[in-house]
Parts: sequence; C-alpha cells; structure tokens
Amino acid sequence: MNRHHADRRAAECHVLPRRRFLRGTAGMATVLAWPLGANAVVKESHLALPLSSSRVDTQFELTLARTQVNFTGTPASAITLNGTVPGPLLRMHEGRDVTITLTNRLDEVTAAHWHGLKVPNNMDGVPGVTFPGIKPGETFQYRFDLRQSGTYWYHSHAILQEPAGFYAPLIIDPLDREPFGYDREYVVMLSEWVDTPPETVLANLKKVEGYYNDRRQTLPDLYAELKAARSPQEREAIWNERVAWARMRMDPTDATDGGSQWQFLVHGQRVEDNWTALFKPGERIRLRLINASAMNFFDVSIPGLELTVVQADGQNVRPVKVRELRMGNGETYDVIVKPTERKAYTLFAATSGRIGFARGTLAPELGMEGEIPPMGSRPVRTMAEMAGAHGGGHGTAPATQPVAATVDPHAGHGAVPATPAPAPADPHAMHGGMEGMPMQRGMPGMGGVPTGGAQATDSLADGLKDRLAYADLEALTPMRLPAAPAKKIDMRLTGDMNRYIWSINDKKMSQATLFEARVGERLEIRLINETMMEHPMHMHGAFFVVDNGKGERAPLKHTVIVKPGETITVHTSFDEPGPWVFHCHLFYHAAAGMVQAIVVK
Repeated sequence: MNRHHADRRAAECHVLPRRRFLRGTAGMATVLAWPLGANAVVKESHLALPLSSSRVDTQFELTLARTQVNFTGTPASAITLNGTVPGPLLRMHEGRDVTITLTNRLDEVTAAHWHGLKVPNNMDGVPGVTFPGIKPGETFQYRFDLRQSGTYWYHSHAILQEPAGFYAPLIIDPLDREPFGYDREYVVMLSEWVDTPPETVLANLKKVEGYYNDRRQTLPDLYAELKAARSPQEREAIWNERVAWARMRMDPTDATDGGSQWQFLVHGQRVEDNWTALFKPGERIRLRLINASAMNFFDVSIPGLELTVVQADGQNVRPVKVRELRMGNGETYDVIVKPTERKAYTLFAATSGRIGFARGTLAPELGMEGEIPPMGSRPVRTMAEMAGAHGGGHGTAPATQPVAATVDPHAGHGAVPATPAPAPADPHAMHGGMEGMPMQRGMPGMGGVPTGGAQATDSLADGLKDRLAYADLEALTPMRLPAAPAKKIDMRLTGDMNRYIWSINDKKMSQATLFEARVGERLEIRLINETMMEHPMHMHGAFFVVDNGKGERAPLKHTVIVKPGETITVHTSFDEPGPWVFHCHLFYHAAAGMVQAIVVK
C-alpha cells in the first residue's frame, strides 16, 4: 500500500497522541477509530481497548460535525460524532435516567435514533414524525429512563446521514448479574464506507437498475449455459428463467445494492488496518457484534474458534455454539469465544453478496495476523427462491409445527417448481405464506416468525451448529400466552427495482394512511415480501417475539429478516403512545420509501 509507507513519522504524530489521550481519559470511545487526515498513514494494527465495566455514566455530550476522512486513499467528507467514525460508545446502566446532549454543527437538520431502545416517543429521534428535529446550530437533550439491558447502537434518522458516518455503539449494563461469565469484552461494529456521497449513491441506484452490480450475468454467460444444457427441456428452463429475470428487471447476482467500491470496516478499520483485540490464552472473550452497515448482511466467523451466542438484539438467550452467524442490518449478537492457543485468530465478516469482507484479529500481542479465509463463490439466485422456496433462511419452525397456534397447512413457504418458470407479470403474485400465533413475554413489544439469510442446520459434534438459525434461539425468561390479537394488519413489502422505488403496500409513508393502535393492544401484522430482495424489518418502540418452535421460551428481537417471496406473521404491542416508525433497515430501501408508521393512542 503506497500511502502506508509515505510519511510514516507524520502518521505517528497523528495517531499516537490521540491513542494516549483516549487511554488517559474517561471518554466514551473504546476502540481507536478516529478519522484520518488526507496525508495520514494508517499503522499496521489498531488496538482495540477492552471495555471497562466501571465506565458507566448518566450524562453524555455529543457534537455532530463534518470531518475530513481517508478510508480509501482519497480524502472524503464524513459526518462524525465527537470527531470519530463510528462515534463514541455510550455505556449506561439499566434502571437509571440518562441525559444525552447532542449539538448540531451541520448545516442541515439532524437527530439520533436509539436503535432497539424503548424510550418515550418524543425521544425516539425521527424528524418530522416524533419531533421536529435538531436544526443547525441547535443543541437538544435526550432524556429517558433505561428499562432494558444489552448491546444496542444509535444512528441518524435524518436525511441521508447514517451511511455518511453517523452511527455508534451503545451498551446498557443489567441490574442483575448476567447468566454467563467472561474475562474481557470488546465492541465489534461492522459497517461500510464509500467515498460517493449518499445522495449520489441513491441517485445512481434510481438512475440505473443494479448500478453498483459489477458482476452481472452477460449474454455470453447465457450462451455458455445454453450450450452446456444436456437436453431441450433444460435449455428451455434456462431460457425461461433468463426471461423471467428480464421481466423483473433484475439480475440473479443482485444480492446486494453495493459494489466493489465499498470498503468494509471493523469498528472503523479497514482490512489492512488490522484492528486487533488482545487476549491471554484461556480467557473467555465477549464480542458485542453490531451490524451498522447501510446495505450489507455479514456472515461472521472466527476460523478455529466456536462462537457461543449468549444474546440476540440485546436479549439473553440459552447459549448456542455455532461456527458462523449471519447478521442482517440493525441486528446485534453477543458471542463468547475462548482462544486457548497463543496465536492470532481472524475475525472474518464476509458480505452475504460476497462483494467484499471486513476483518479484525484476536491475538495475544499487537502486530500479529491470522490467515484470511476465502470468501466463497458469489450467490446466484434461482427463480424457485423468488417464488418462496421452502426452508426458512434462519430456520424457523415449519408452518405445520406451530406452538399454540392454528395454522393453515397450505400456507407454508410455497412449493418449489420442478423447473423454473417465468415470473408472473404481476410481482405481487410472488409470495408464499407462513402463519402462526406467537406468544407474549412480560416485556411489551412482541413479534413473529422471521426467517432470512441462514438456513437451519443439524447439530454437528458436541452440539455445534454450522450456522446460527433463528430456530436455535431460546430465551432464558419464559413467556405467558397472550390474548387473541385485537387487530390484524397486512404490510406488503413492495417495490420497483427498475426505478428503485421501495414501499409498504405500494405507498411511501407520505402517501399512506397510517395504521392505528392503542397502548397495550396486541397487533398481528403479516409481512408479505413481494420483492426479490431480503428486507431486515425494524420496529421502533417495541420488540417482536420470534415464534420459532420454542414455545414459552421464544426469543425477543427488534429486527427480523423477511426473505424474497415470504410471508411472516408478527405480533407486537406498545407501552408508549405516539407514532412509531416501522421500516426496512437496508438504508437506501428506507430512503426510497419502505417506511410506515403505527399511531398508538
């Protein structure tokens, strides 16, 4: 890397004093993730500082401003919190009242949303919905009491600020002792960066379908497939599938809206920066994983180590050992690993579309590096998947085996045709169904039957799972059976890939009639994905219960993934009045219109 060797002494002057400053203060940043000047050079390794359980506060001050950064070798402008990307960690304690003061030094309205936190509606941070927003030069104080614990994060919910750098981790320590032990802990925030300003990215996506997809299938690819076909029937199936994709104005490799221009980051550090978390052999290391990416799912693994999942979206679950877990945008997972050898282990986070990866290192000393594994081949979708193929991505309970539910066995996920067929002219015809009746826990805010991304797998040796499935998640706190839902709502996830328009029930929120509910009222919501992409759907102000076959121990989540062609039923309720936003957490899908709101009275 050319800039790695240029002006090294200048780099040390830039980096080291700030490192000592962070170590010597009781600041909120836990990892060395500050923006670099145009002429700065990145050190070989960026040391992650382990979290200190004593650093819990109730008063926080944040300043939002534009800062020059250099993630790619080219100077670019970022939106930073206290000068960093990601912003500083806020560490709090359950049961306390907190005040967070945010000063806006931008030339546009801003706001912070507390992702996954149950707060009063006017503190939720959605300009134009829950409050007017924070104008340029203004200071706003967020005040709320903490009614939960776990790993969360906060980010902008204003204009196009989140992918420009406005995101950061947030931890709430519990009142009671946690049901698992560990010796050291680190925050691992996964994200991406592209020098192109977000408004230009969105304009490009609207301009040309698949603008950033630089691996599209070509006409020679089609000729090669037809030539390799072993029968006229196989040739016809290949041709019909290509015609179907053309009708949808989509390519089978459109697994993500991003491209090779994206840099993938571990807590603000690139692959070559070698973000490093230290350990002593035999220690139990807690990793608080957060997917703060704007547009990418990550498949996370540490070759040579088992990941023991102990929390999902901030909620305790019965420990489950996996080799890999898929993280949708907005999801968080807490895992514990136990490295026993004195060597470097690679924390590997490949994007689900295999357009790139982020990596960090767990090592006994700074400067060590582990082997980087191959990403694997890029995914190529089939028309059968688009039709709602059977087999939930995260492995929820089959529709024919509900928990305390009456289910139409014909709902299912849809049948897989023997040969691919052309897509229907009406994309709304492409959805299967899955209906069940989730249960309710004491904590208000409930949920449904999400699937997406990772199929359920059989246990391997010693109970180890190959990849985490929602079906593997089991809450530690039992639930009580709820009353029947007071209201049923259909939310169809709709869109036009050609024009890059995303919506709910074919309308943007500004065009839609908002849904209504009452405090404490149980809602049944059917999420019907009529599009050709996964959508990680996030609810403000409430949690879901995942009906995954675990009965009274079904887990709570605030973000669930809905696969293409899939219908999921979720149940939820609210304990705070106000308009609560519900949206896809793929940033540009939400920006293009996949947002709705429930007005709670």
